[in-house]
Amino acid sequence: MSDILRELLRVSEKAANIARACRQQETLFQLLIEEKKEGEKNKKFAVDFKTLADVLVQEVIKQNMENKFPGLGKKIFGEESNEFTNDLGEKITLRLCSTEEETVELLSKVLNGNKLASEALAKVVHQDVAFTDPTLDSIEINIPQDILGIWVDPIDSTYQYIKGSADIKSIQGIFPCGLQCVTILIGVYDIQTGVPLMGVINQPFVSQDLNTLRWKGQCYWGLSYMGTNIHSRQLAISKRTVKETQTENASSEVEFSHPLSAVISTSEKESIKAALSRVCGDRIFGAAGAGYKSLCVVQGLVDIYIFSEDTTFKWDSCAAHAILRAMGGGIADLKECLERNPEPGLDLPQLVYHVENEGATGVDRWANKGGLIAYRSRKQLETFLSLLLQNLAPVQTQT
Repeated sequence: MSDILRELLRVSEKAANIARACRQQETLFQLLIEEKKEGEKNKKFAVDFKTLADVLVQEVIKQNMENKFPGLGKKIFGEESNEFTNDLGEKITLRLCSTEEETVELLSKVLNGNKLASEALAKVVHQDVAFTDPTLDSIEINIPQDILGIWVDPIDSTYQYIKGSADIKSIQGIFPCGLQCVTILIGVYDIQTGVPLMGVINQPFVSQDLNTLRWKGQCYWGLSYMGTNIHSRQLAISKRTVKETQTENASSEVEFSHPLSAVISTSEKESIKAALSRVCGDRIFGAAGAGYKSLCVVQGLVDIYIFSEDTTFKWDSCAAHAILRAMGGGIADLKECLERNPEPGLDLPQLVYHVENEGATGVDRWANKGGLIAYRSRKQLETFLSLLLQNLAPVQTQT
């Protein structure tokens, strides 16, 4: 089963190459086409662009996984529709052809005959990528393929991908906006229980070579199944000294030595922001992209990612949820957490990925309706929720 995760890492890197190529080659960068149809629109944005890269990335992931694991391709679900209409009014279904030449021909139809762009894109789409993680070679886990479903967000934070600021400065390691906030998200879940099992987050734009202007990325992954929990952060965490770990344990047993920290959306409700400022002080960070904000929790840059709106979706949260589970954390339904005020030790209302929202249409069928709260440590989450509830109460009674 680590074979599937290995292949997901490889295709995520192939996808990252496409994302980088579309930004770095001017011919390709102009190909931001087609606004989303009414049923596909994310109501959070007035204009929600669909990029050709988005659709290509999704199709590359689907096709590569299907080739390697027959039957898995049709269990891959994502945000993007692969149907286009070009200027001539022709409807074209975008798919990955078996040869580069055929892909050029198909892309030319989508791109109204732009041969140069079609050839540049087809080249990167058909380029082979070798990418693995030695940690994965040491494990062998068998998960039946027929219980797996996969959520893909081919390019999360499309707006930042298009806007594409490369010179944004981070605040304590967190980028408020810019290309660093772009992620490719692949989350594998159990279709019977909805529990996330494997996750890959590929961050295509981490650092830029100022001479060549080429970008390098970073990939994070995690697997949590039947008591086996492994993730790519283990190596980074194990490098910390025993002394640091002992100090951490001692301080967490008594009281947190620093205020908790949280990353939020700039569009977060004022009532939540006000309560958060009392819980976290100045340790609140705004950032773009649901995938990136979750990644900040995975990286240990913040303790919590909180979002009270219903404008994130299963494809936004599944990958990070699997990685956080492997780390001992998770992603829970915020609304239910606040209503239940979970007692320490009780099960938290974790997000699940196999059922659609009753009565909803279009993308809202897969929205995280109660908002979400992502965390690495259950103990920190309990402390955070307790403080948040205390500080939300007076705010809510005033409104």
